[in-house]
Amino acid sequence: MTIEMRSKSQVTIPREVVSELSLSEGDKFDVRVKNGTIFLIPVAVYPKSYVSALEKAAGDAVNAYRRGELTAYDNAQELIAALHAEVDE
Repeated sequence: MTIEMRSKSQVTIPREVVSELSLSEGDKFDVRVKNGTIFLIPVAVYPKSYVSALEKAAGDAVNAYRRGELTAYDNAQELIAALHAEVDE
């Protein structure tokens, strides 16, 4: 599919791409150039406080796992089986 650059260096993302990626007005993108190719990567932007809270929660979970307080599963089916087993107890 071919698109054209307009005034002010603007391009229009084709409707099919917008639909396929569930994009909407106001979405943000990371723009990268590699080997002469332009990449537009959809990104989510969050406040630093939210990211810090997620980092802390992840660190707490890792520490709990290391203390043996959490179980790691190899796949979703194992997790679902464990949850069913808890409900059946």
